[in-house]
Amino acid sequence: MIRRCDDHDFELIWAIINDGARAYKGVIPEDRWTEPYMSKKELRHEMDEGVAFWGYEESGTLAGVMGLQPVKDVTLIRHAYVCTHRQRCGIGVQLLASLREAANGPVLIGTWADAVWAVRFYERHGFRTVSPQEKSQLLRRYWAIPERQIETSVVLADPEWWRLNAKT
Repeated sequence: MIRRCDDHDFELIWAIINDGARAYKGVIPEDRWTEPYMSKKELRHEMDEGVAFWGYEESGTLAGVMGLQPVKDVTLIRHAYVCTHRQRCGIGVQLLASLREAANGPVLIGTWADAVWAVRFYERHGFRTVSPQEKSQLLRRYWAIPERQIETSVVLADPEWWRLNAKT
């Protein structure tokens, strides 16, 4: 079942993010890795800034989370993670489909450029990577992230974004 998470889920959301993010260790730039990957303070800040988490629940326990954040004229999908022992079971696919339905307007996703598996996942589900120039502009416009993260990330856009931003 996919459901909206609330404050009662905070600790579980935090645990799932940090469990799932272990895949980044040794892959993303070393200066971007922290332990834990996301602190509780950072998670609270993200939620206070409008990231609404949705979770995939099975047998009364969250197994995956994904955030939705409306920003200006787009919706961002943020912090998509599945517990390591439940990865490759379709949980991310179901969360992504559900959040795309809930999104208003074009959808953008930012992820680490070196997280090839994540980029391929989104590409398999209809997203396309924007150009490096466009990426930097989008990350500065819609995200509040450090310059180093901008340098080492990619942005993927859904078909609606591409349609609206087609160069004529």
